[in-house]
Amino acid sequence: MVEPETFMFLADLAKNNRKAWMDAHREERDDALRNFTGIALTLHDYADRFDFSLSDAKFNPRQSFSKFYQESRDRVGPSLYRTDVDVFANPGHPAEDVGYYLHVEPGNCHAGAGLFHPSKAALARLRTRLVDDPQGLRDIVSKPEFAEAFPDGIVTRKVLGAVPEGFSSHDPAAPYLKMVGLGCRKDLPDAILLSGDVIDVLIEIFRSASPLVRHFN
Repeated sequence: MVEPETFMFLADLAKNNRKAWMDAHREERDDALRNFTGIALTLHDYADRFDFSLSDAKFNPRQSFSKFYQESRDRVGPSLYRTDVDVFANPGHPAEDVGYYLHVEPGNCHAGAGLFHPSKAALARLRTRLVDDPQGLRDIVSKPEFAEAFPDGIVTRKVLGAVPEGFSSHDPAAPYLKMVGLGCRKDLPDAILLSGDVIDVLIEIFRSASPLVRHFN
């Protein structure tokens, strides 16, 4: 599914994160982009094996994976480009809806479901859902299949120091309300993504994660 050349390109980009280098390696970049588009198409083709609502949803390949270039507001450190890519299988836009994803990064690959970079409106909807049904998420996390597939439980990219304004620190959902986006993930060795069995592995991961997607969508 992931081509060896894609891993090589990402590893080289991590060592040469400069515009001049990227400009000199546009062919390799375009090959990687085609690979990511192909992965997204494959996930959509197999969606009926883990989420029927996704298989019936409209699919936009241009929204199916994160971009290399980082806007200044999203940049961490001086690097212009991301050296990892998330390929999405979403019922809607990846910044608006909880969905499935495959994270491709040499030595740090994983798959799961969530909404990790929500828009302001999407984050508000996520928090409203948490307040309306705090027990629902706890029930999902406590199920044996979910706990086995995702031993870290619910994860996030950023935790606030306090519950956001307008919410109570005594709310049962307070630990999740502090999260700026949330989801679940299962680590994968690079070799799995290069193997012919990877789609079956991803289907099982997404099937285990599907209750989380249904809960929020």
